[in-house]
Amino acid sequence: MQELLAIIAKGLVDDPDSVKVEADAPAEDGTIVYHIHVAEDDMGRIIGKQGRIAKAIRTIARSAAIRSEQKVMVEID
Repeated sequence: MQELLAIIAKGLVDDPDSVKVEADAPAEDGTIVYHIHVAEDDMGRIIGKQGRIAKAIRTIARSAAIRSEQKVMVEID
């Protein structure tokens, strides 16, 4: 999942070397939180107008997680 999120984020930003994806330990309910870190200048590119790109990234992550029977959340830092 981390690789998937990293590939998506690197394709959207101007500085792909600054993209980092980290995962928290699973919570009590089994939810894993992934944090996408990007450069300050690329925040707008990842979030998109009215959060549309961020919402699309979260939808893709949830769809991929369903295949492996996981619960995920994606936060953009």
